[in-house]
Amino acid sequence: MSKFEKFRNKKKYWHLFLSVLVFLFITTACDQKSTDTISEESTLTSGVSMVKHPEWSYNLSIYEVNLRQYSPAGTFAGFEKHLPRLKELGVGIIWIMPIHPIGEKNRKGSMGSYYSVKDYLAVNPEHGTFDEFKLLVKKIHEMDMYVILDWVANHTAWDNAMATEHPDWFTKDENGNFAPPVPDWSDVIDLNYDNPDLREYMLEALKFWVAEADIDGYRCDFAGGVPTDFWNKVREELDKIKPVFMLAEWEIPEHHEKAFDMSYGWEMNGLINSIAKGEKTVADIDAYLAEEVKSYPRDAYRMYFTTNHDENSWNGTVFERLGDGVEAFAVLTATLYGMPLIYSGQEAGLIKRLAFFEKDAIEWKAHKFTELYSTLLNLKRTNKALWNGERGGALTRVHTSNDQAVFSFVREKDDDKVFVIINFSDGEQNIAFQGVLFPGDYTNVFTGTKISFSEGMSLKLKPWEYRVFVK
Repeated sequence: MSKFEKFRNKKKYWHLFLSVLVFLFITTACDQKSTDTISEESTLTSGVSMVKHPEWSYNLSIYEVNLRQYSPAGTFAGFEKHLPRLKELGVGIIWIMPIHPIGEKNRKGSMGSYYSVKDYLAVNPEHGTFDEFKLLVKKIHEMDMYVILDWVANHTAWDNAMATEHPDWFTKDENGNFAPPVPDWSDVIDLNYDNPDLREYMLEALKFWVAEADIDGYRCDFAGGVPTDFWNKVREELDKIKPVFMLAEWEIPEHHEKAFDMSYGWEMNGLINSIAKGEKTVADIDAYLAEEVKSYPRDAYRMYFTTNHDENSWNGTVFERLGDGVEAFAVLTATLYGMPLIYSGQEAGLIKRLAFFEKDAIEWKAHKFTELYSTLLNLKRTNKALWNGERGGALTRVHTSNDQAVFSFVREKDDDKVFVIINFSDGEQNIAFQGVLFPGDYTNVFTGTKISFSEGMSLKLKPWEYRVFVK
């Protein structure tokens, strides 16, 4: 069973609870505003976040780097050559998968998993040296980009020195033996955060990389497997060193109260996959967004994506899962009120599942997705309507004559306005727009074509076609 599948199973009761809430909300809603607009007024009951986002984070997108597969050498130097290209693509935050030495005991495959950490304070020689990593961080900063490091706090490799020196820091089974967090993760053993000494060690290790390597924060693996109060303390202490950005690989509102800037939109990812299969419709996106409004603080960042390292390796490429809708779903994830994620090679039309425990280098080639993502990510940088959290514009639905197939909306902030129209079906749609929010003069961001929308105007869309207009 894959990491994502186990994660999904672990959350199944939480998901069921959310589903019931969504149903009750939809069946009892009495005014259109509550379901159509994500506004400040409608999110006042969603909890209050005490997290202070770094000022540089509000208009950025995030890019995941699989170092092993990024270049033939799999090194920091090999990745560094791509920085100018990523800057041009519009990338703002670079998330690097774990760079620590990998355990050998009970290793999976010949190279092992990045997430089986043998030493939290060292660099895997597969990638280079600590000084070379510091140099990479420096060059990223010089190009006005930021870098967060993947951190595995829930478990370690079997041969991490901690297991010998501090066996009381680990969870034990009924026989007093080390145990994986879940059976399928046989290459790692679970840490026990009831132990205050473990907490202190892990906090100091997290502080080390911020203070000594000047990284800008962390993507926290399996964040829900670690107590939230630990993450709260981590954020408090790291912010004393420098303003950091924290991403949780989890999906609960409480993470946003004190610890995390952003959390995974796993539910949206599952919904995207289901719509591509014809199992769900645009109505399910409406229900999802209505629940997001109620559950999360207005300033919480949510990360949306069509793929990542888990999805690609275990569940299939975007082409396998999303078919002809690949571009349409990419546009959706880049224009909703969250932050879009791009995975290594996605902008080059990655057509294979990257091996997780072996060398399997990405083939870099010219592809139309480069222009697609460049347009979307750079638009987010400059258009305030698409900014993250409270700095961005509310999302208001523009209803059409076929809301089961076409998802259209406007986002507006100050003098910026974006009008997005996406056909999430394999059939041609000739739709008429409703309401008064969309009329006006716009420019198509992909073609530069000017267009004027008037009330009652109709538009013909090909299967899976999308349009993004700015005003």
